[in-house]
Amino acid sequence: MSRPFRSLSNPNYRLWFGGAFISNIGAWLQRTAQDWIVIAELSDQNASAVGFVVFLQFAPQILLLPITGWAADRMERRKLLFITQSLMAMLALILGLLVLSGHVEYWQVCVCAFALGCVAAFDAPARHAFVSDLVSEKELSNAVGLNSVAFNSARLVGPAIAGILIALIGTGWVFMINVLSFIPLLFALYLFKKRLSVVAPNTSKATPDVAKFLDGFRYIWQYKEMTVILVMSFLICSLGMNFSVYLSAMTVHVFQGHADQYGFLISMMAIGSISGAMVTASRRSSPSFRSMIYVAALFSVSCFLVSISASFWSFAVLLILLGLSLQLFTTSTVSYMQVATEKRYRGRVMAVVLATAMGSTALGAPLVGWVADTLGARWSIGMGGVSGLIATALGFWFLHTQAKAARKESVS
Repeated sequence: MSRPFRSLSNPNYRLWFGGAFISNIGAWLQRTAQDWIVIAELSDQNASAVGFVVFLQFAPQILLLPITGWAADRMERRKLLFITQSLMAMLALILGLLVLSGHVEYWQVCVCAFALGCVAAFDAPARHAFVSDLVSEKELSNAVGLNSVAFNSARLVGPAIAGILIALIGTGWVFMINVLSFIPLLFALYLFKKRLSVVAPNTSKATPDVAKFLDGFRYIWQYKEMTVILVMSFLICSLGMNFSVYLSAMTVHVFQGHADQYGFLISMMAIGSISGAMVTASRRSSPSFRSMIYVAALFSVSCFLVSISASFWSFAVLLILLGLSLQLFTTSTVSYMQVATEKRYRGRVMAVVLATAMGSTALGAPLVGWVADTLGARWSIGMGGVSGLIATALGFWFLHTQAKAARKESVS
């Protein structure tokens, strides 16, 4: 099998990849419908309302961090994922029924978003760590890249389909279609019960505690490059990952568009994201620290270009570059951290990495929404360029200090 797709030669990973792809399409159907119903129907075209929903959906990544990494390392991941995926399907069903009843209110969407965030906080680190149960160590970097290909291919297809379906059948039925999308992944997890050997969890303690929670931070703190990458991830994800906020604001306020245009813009960004994920999957080894600095610089430049683009079509085309740079950075971060971490710490480290990315997105969402409502949607995108510039400067500063320290050591 050609190098970018070599992990698909593994039958267990192939089964996982297919189920995850369908589930991801459904997730993007729901996310697009949720963002649109908030900004177009449940608020006065208020980007801050979308930002608050995003905050509620991603804040649990930080709030529950003490136990999510512990759960990913100490529970059987297949069982944990079966539970989380089932709960996500139930929440999608509840939200779909609320919308179809015609009595959905903003606070109900907020409650469902927060509940989904709580479940996803357990699902995300377990899902990433579960890949290492399916493939060998030398296939891991490629499998991580292909996971991102599946996720972003779904982001390409899902929002575009959602935009059309919202116009044809309404947001309520889009949520219901998402419920059905969980079935293939749940079936795959059921089959894994017989196809996979059970990975014995570490049960040195029956319950999580602060010491075990800090293991992930302690591990990262031992390696200065990993610490700097985590800070760079926080800077970029806090503003750059909130595309649902600034793209919905651009659609409504700048281009006076509708759900189909909003879905189209997310899909254009996904084209770049797929390209970035394919580049990561094609690498023979994990990305270098220096390459991640260059990607952060590319992200900064692309944000500034997107923010000043004049027409809808130039804006849409430049979103490809933005999606490419953002995906290259986030996927490289996950790949670098997974490969660099000992397997027994991988769940806790990935919980910290994902909580940093998703948690910073949650913290930045209300700010991005406020800027979009107060200064304009273009300014909310330009802020991402500033954060990328700071991350780039931090990376080069670290390289400079490391080189300086190495010269001093060689002289002594």
